[in-house]
Amino acid sequence: MADQPFPETDSVASPGAATGGGKASFPAQGVPHFSGFNRLGLWTLYMKEVRRFFKVQTQTIWAPAMTTLLYLMIFTVAMGRGGREVLGVSFASFIAPGLIVMGMVNNAFANTSFNFLAGKIQGTIVDYLMPPLSNLELILGLIGAAVTRAVLVGLAIAAAMLLWPGVSLKIAHPWAVVWFGLMGSVMLAVIGLITSVWAEKFDHAAMVTNFLIVPLTMLSGTFYVIDNLNPVFQAVSRANPFFYVISGFRFGFLGQSDIGATNSAVMGGALYVGALTLVLCVALYGLLKSGWKLKS
Repeated sequence: MADQPFPETDSVASPGAATGGGKASFPAQGVPHFSGFNRLGLWTLYMKEVRRFFKVQTQTIWAPAMTTLLYLMIFTVAMGRGGREVLGVSFASFIAPGLIVMGMVNNAFANTSFNFLAGKIQGTIVDYLMPPLSNLELILGLIGAAVTRAVLVGLAIAAAMLLWPGVSLKIAHPWAVVWFGLMGSVMLAVIGLITSVWAEKFDHAAMVTNFLIVPLTMLSGTFYVIDNLNPVFQAVSRANPFFYVISGFRFGFLGQSDIGATNSAVMGGALYVGALTLVLCVALYGLLKSGWKLKS
């Protein structure tokens, strides 16, 4: 019997045989298939990223608080002498909210701009691409960890500023503090993730930081009101999305800002920041789905 050939149909069982006949609904080879939302995988990725930056919390959380406190010290000494007031409050209270949210968004960007870039350079990119996570779950895990770092940095900066004389952090509009703080952090986290997809070496990420992120944050009205600028530069400032994040966050504390002193006036900036963040998220999802510079 051993020298008799087996029928061709017996050599490999057909997919339908395992299901009692008919065609089986298996995905094509190489095409990922997710049957549901992977909550455990999302949580694991999120905790992995949180633990990564928390292991070096002196560098990722407390150092930004110290650096921002130095900004507050230098500018209040240089500009705040003689009881100078801006928007009806002391100069220290005026710049404090801007410094808090500036530290938050910068650290959100720093957190995600490292993810894929380090993986591509060290050859560990498969740690992100191979687990059974959809593109949406991957985005939620990485951005969620970046926002967590941003919130911790913001709380650390606020706690440090409360020790500085003349600083008041009384909240006038909680919704503005929450919305602009979170949306600004998410927006910069998405930009950082797009940067880590595009960059091929750390110099590329540093270039985005030094020539895009830092200038936009510094020229967003953190240390001044744009009414003091030339009308041309006022128009340029109003085109800067960081301006709305800074001013909206400041409105949450002071009840007034460059974009208005009422909820309805600030709402336009809130919608602009939210819409821009949504557009960036869609662009990021498209990049991950295409596998550009991630999959060979």
